[in-house]
Amino acid sequence: MSETSPTVSILDAVGQKQLTQSERFEKVRTLVHPNSTSACTALAAEVADLIRARTQENLDTVLGLATGSTPVPFYRELIRLHREEGLSFRRVITFNLDEYYGLSRDHPESYLRFMRDQLFDHVDLDPSRTHIPDGTVSPDDVYHHCLDYERRIADAGGIDLQILGIGRTGHIGFNEPGSPIDSPTRMIVLDRVTRQDAAADFMGIANVPRSAITMGVGTILAAKRLVLMAWGAGKAEIVREAVEGPISDIVSASFLQTHSNATFLLDAEAASGLTRFRQPWRTGQIAWDATMQKRATVWLSRTLEKPILKLLADDYAENGIGGILTGELNAAEKANEDTFQLLQSAVNGDVIQASGQGNTTEIKKILIFSPDPLDGIVGMGATLARLIAQGHDVHLAIQTSGNLRVTDSAARGFSETTKGLTALDAASDSSSAMADYANEILRDLDEKGEFGTDSPSVRALKSQILRADTNQAIRILGLEPSRIHFIDASFYENGRYRRFRFDEADLVPVRELLDQISPDLIFITGDANDPSSPQRIAFRIFAEVWQTTLDSHSTVWLFPGSGKPYGAQESDLSVPVSPDQLKQKADAIQRFRSVGADETADTITARDRRVATEYDTLGLAEYEAMETFRRWTPLSAADHQ
Repeated sequence: MSETSPTVSILDAVGQKQLTQSERFEKVRTLVHPNSTSACTALAAEVADLIRARTQENLDTVLGLATGSTPVPFYRELIRLHREEGLSFRRVITFNLDEYYGLSRDHPESYLRFMRDQLFDHVDLDPSRTHIPDGTVSPDDVYHHCLDYERRIADAGGIDLQILGIGRTGHIGFNEPGSPIDSPTRMIVLDRVTRQDAAADFMGIANVPRSAITMGVGTILAAKRLVLMAWGAGKAEIVREAVEGPISDIVSASFLQTHSNATFLLDAEAASGLTRFRQPWRTGQIAWDATMQKRATVWLSRTLEKPILKLLADDYAENGIGGILTGELNAAEKANEDTFQLLQSAVNGDVIQASGQGNTTEIKKILIFSPDPLDGIVGMGATLARLIAQGHDVHLAIQTSGNLRVTDSAARGFSETTKGLTALDAASDSSSAMADYANEILRDLDEKGEFGTDSPSVRALKSQILRADTNQAIRILGLEPSRIHFIDASFYENGRYRRFRFDEADLVPVRELLDQISPDLIFITGDANDPSSPQRIAFRIFAEVWQTTLDSHSTVWLFPGSGKPYGAQESDLSVPVSPDQLKQKADAIQRFRSVGADETADTITARDRRVATEYDTLGLAEYEAMETFRRWTPLSAADHQ
């Protein structure tokens, strides 16, 4: 994927919409960096220049700030600039976009607490010059509190630079679908999708507040400069809608198209849905290699709803991809057959043969990395079972405990059951100890309340509950528990969502496991997730270890986890799944009751069926479902930050 030159100014977007012909479908200025670290380093450098220039002129700099995982690397770079290069924030005033309604100011997930943890407490910013909506004001006072917030912004001279993220509903701040372009700061009811995305932070969707106070779209657009950041493939679709789609209150981020100095700042994954990357043949001249031909021909087949082998020369020419054809007689038929064979060759239930690892009768060592206990089964449960049935030496590495996702009700249910059992033999010392333990857990859960933080004892119990779920699930797929390796990465055990950071200690168990097993094939996910997610961090740990541990004979396959599956045009391996195998996979997913996976099973089986339907409509064989994979080409660890 080509990127916009990182030397282009991020903050100076006046009069700039598209910088090159390839960006002609983009209605707002969009800059793409290889990864979030590169993007945040560049943005922080320009913000530092802005602060220094205004300070030298004896002027304040008014920054509008965002929360969530997206701006975390940006804030870390600002802290570094303060500590190592003397950047001062004494002449900075800040206004945050929003705050959950009903959370105490010191709640672990309040945005005031977040900003203190991520920025405020690490720089010389005057606390009296920081402003965040107060989610604890009484309902009767919310309206006047919002008016006062608007007045404070005006009194500060307006916002010089507003930092934004984008939610899956396309919201900026908490301006959910339906928010008008002139909306002011106000209280808003949160969309269910927004609450689902925050569920992990709050240990379950039931604990996520239903309302928030947010700057309005009109308040945001009044800022002199706007920079919207987005990272990871999960944001690609909504970014495309906001950048290339119509201006609509359904996607409030699309209103940035109306601003004279607005920039979308993306990493490669978040930009992957843009036309210049998704369908580059529509934006200019390109080189037609086999990969690009496959992508374009699959697109044409979908667009015309015709199987690939029925496409005509006129179909290619009339849809802007006639350059694929050689000009020879029957050129269209040849192009069709070439693409059809590429797709067909990727469809193979014999994973070992498809990977080029030789004779399928030879037993191979296979290591599957699952960042969360559920990820590996969700992404490739049927393939895992197939590999076991083929007789290969399969190992599953669970990189994190996943205990932050286990519900309180699961921990409470275990403790109450334990108390009931101990009552059957109340006189024994072991029963007394178990009863004390159960009471301790129940007491911790009661003291924590709806929005509190799990005690170490509760977290440890939740880890064991999820391990039990994992053992049940993998037995359904045919894998013995002795083949599971629980790594329990310390970055996860010592952190919370949006606050994870790994160090050298996290590399050790991964390195030791790779040395111990010396796998022929590795399966892993997380390469395209949000940089602050456990999945992406777990992948980064593997990528760093890979550079110093493994020989080139090992093949690495990427699977999509719970995210969007790889389509036919981008998949290097597609494994057919029979009805029985799909049911087996769904049964395994449903064993994760402690994290409420029943709905996940339905979602994933429907996803796997859609992938198979895509192949069917392209003219290939009809299957019940499919799991898809991409071959990983190792890059430097920095490319995965």
